[in-house]
Amino acid sequence: MNLKTTLIGSIAALALNAGVGFAQDVTLTMHHFLPPVANAHKVMMQPWADRVEAQSEGRIAVEIFPSMSMGGKPGELYGQVRDGTADIVWTLLGYTPGVFPRSEVFELPLVHAGSATDTTIALNASLDMLAEDFSDIHVLFLHSHDGNLIHSASKPVRAFDDVAGMKLRTPGRTGAWVIEGMNAEPVGLPVPALPEAMSKGVVDGALTTYEIVPALKLQELDKYTTELPDGGRFGTAVFMLAMNKDAYEALPDDLKSVIDANSGSNIAAEIGSMWEGFEQSGIDALVASNVERIVLSDDEAAKFNAVNETVVQRWIDEVSAKGIDGAGLVEAARAAIAAAKSSR
Repeated sequence: MNLKTTLIGSIAALALNAGVGFAQDVTLTMHHFLPPVANAHKVMMQPWADRVEAQSEGRIAVEIFPSMSMGGKPGELYGQVRDGTADIVWTLLGYTPGVFPRSEVFELPLVHAGSATDTTIALNASLDMLAEDFSDIHVLFLHSHDGNLIHSASKPVRAFDDVAGMKLRTPGRTGAWVIEGMNAEPVGLPVPALPEAMSKGVVDGALTTYEIVPALKLQELDKYTTELPDGGRFGTAVFMLAMNKDAYEALPDDLKSVIDANSGSNIAAEIGSMWEGFEQSGIDALVASNVERIVLSDDEAAKFNAVNETVVQRWIDEVSAKGIDGAGLVEAARAAIAAAKSSR
């Protein structure tokens, strides 16, 4: 009996050792809200998944579900990754207002300086400072886009007073403050809903990027775009690629290392540069459709930036009332962005 037990144990151990790679294979689901033709899917997420699979020698597979095809609404993505409905999600922090109060600092106008690369590097270098925002999930990386400008389907915005009364889709709550400061009306919409809202006149336009234009065919709806001089923007939006904590912790150490190598500051400069590059395809689509690109004069830009200063102070006052050092975060975020700029 002892010999038989020993033999069975030895055979089982040999089988386990021989199949250890197979036993540790894992398929991760990734869920997001944009169509597969969007740059975020085809140029960022799919190549990221392919790289993780290649570096793990096929032991990690990532199955991507675009366009909310796993169910739910864009605002539910954070809850899905937190609760394990999806292993990984890509989402906009602004879709869940109040959940990420510290990270919001990087979205502010006059903090974000118009460079997706600099802000993305700064975001990932600041993860320790922002850690309390993400205690329920495992952040793979944070990033911004190049920043928001005014898209208009109704009238040109050449001066501060021109935007008054317009209904503009807002990318988040600080974007709503920017729009309110312009004496316009913010309308909260997930970005996939923007084309229908613009075509039906529910909104006159939006605060969003050039990057999103081809995916949403905004070149067919826009008549004008308006931006600040010298590449300035009306704030930005922060996105995250995040993983369920239990799913991450369940990985063996060598597979965690593959994920880590493609996370945070290891990939931030590449992701930020990618998002800066995405802008040109949107600009090209608008030019081809004869959409007028307006750059504000310095005098008119100063009027918009005076509003932007009040938005920054409003944010500081609000988070400070909740026990968060808002002024300190603004100072630290600006310093991190400046450091990122000087490092490249």
